[in-house]
Amino acid sequence: MVARLPVYLMSLAMVLLVREQGGSYAQSGTVAAAYTVCMAVGSPLIARRADRAGPRAVLIGTGLVHPSALAVLVWATEPGGWAQPAMAGLAGLALPPANSVMRSLWARLPLADDERQLAYLWEALLTEVLVIGAPLLLAGLMLAGTAGLALTAAAVTGGAGALGLAFTRAAAGGVRPAPADADDAPAPGVLGPLRNPALLALTAIMATCAVPIGLMTLAIPAFVDAHGARAGTGLVYACWGVGSALGALCLGRAQSEVAVHRRFPRQVLGYALGTALPLLATSEGTLAVALALGSAPIALVSASEMTLVGAVAEERLLTEAFTWASLATVTGDALGQQMGGLLMAPLGPHGVFGAAFAVALAGAALAFACRGLLARGTRPVPAEAVA
Repeated sequence: MVARLPVYLMSLAMVLLVREQGGSYAQSGTVAAAYTVCMAVGSPLIARRADRAGPRAVLIGTGLVHPSALAVLVWATEPGGWAQPAMAGLAGLALPPANSVMRSLWARLPLADDERQLAYLWEALLTEVLVIGAPLLLAGLMLAGTAGLALTAAAVTGGAGALGLAFTRAAAGGVRPAPADADDAPAPGVLGPLRNPALLALTAIMATCAVPIGLMTLAIPAFVDAHGARAGTGLVYACWGVGSALGALCLGRAQSEVAVHRRFPRQVLGYALGTALPLLATSEGTLAVALALGSAPIALVSASEMTLVGAVAEERLLTEAFTWASLATVTGDALGQQMGGLLMAPLGPHGVFGAAFAVALAGAALAFACRGLLARGTRPVPAEAVA
């Protein structure tokens, strides 16, 4: 959990840092964009290396380089020069792959199916906690000092978490990479695990289902601003996350009795119907209730997505497969936010909520259409003990 903190707060921390140093919003955006773009480009390559050589060396290297680059960014660069975007880009390239490593380890560990599914359910809950808690942690660090100190503390803490994960027994022995010259282990090529049609279809579904999240991220504050006070936006967002967490806790175990390729389309359909509830909202309070109720399937969908990635991807490419899945979600979310910004003026918040519902329905239709492909692509997870 500690190793994953940089994933959820570093872009915001960089913007605050550059502004604190006297830089403009344009310069802040350049630094944050350099970090994000390099992270998107580098993370599949880092994950591929972890699959081929094992996660320990990769976690140690990135756990040292990532905080070092951010420390140079904070203490040895100034806004306006080339050094800040360069150091931000290096930090993005060297982001420790804690998310994908941990999820690939869950897929490899000798667990029963219901235990593995429960592990992925907790992974989904952990994501909810970090999305909500990491910015709050950053705010708390800034109360105790400057944005530079807060960013440095977060980077060092994340690096220490990556080193700690590297020296766990599972990370040391949980990967059995296939030799590159083995007959049954061809080179993964540029696309790597995305050569698998089932995984490619799954990432397309994940990207589509993430677009409504981005749309609603824009529509929620706009609705609150129009119907209540801007200060209430945080509380409404919290209801969104709490509803997802409660849905996972209340419904997660019951779902595990149904094969994942069958329950996944149903969960996506439930998620789509949940995105329709904000269309009924007439006030800040009713929107909070609609989001709490409508978000109940979100963590369940996320957990099933992780289970499916672990089931359809080749074992030797699991870390990279989980990385591509995460990138698909991030891309869909970013696209949704961009669409929300463009649609807000002509359609208003309710119109953007309607667009989110329409895209979510399209994601459900795609999930049902690909159900057979996902079933055929599912492989049995090996149960031999971890070395």
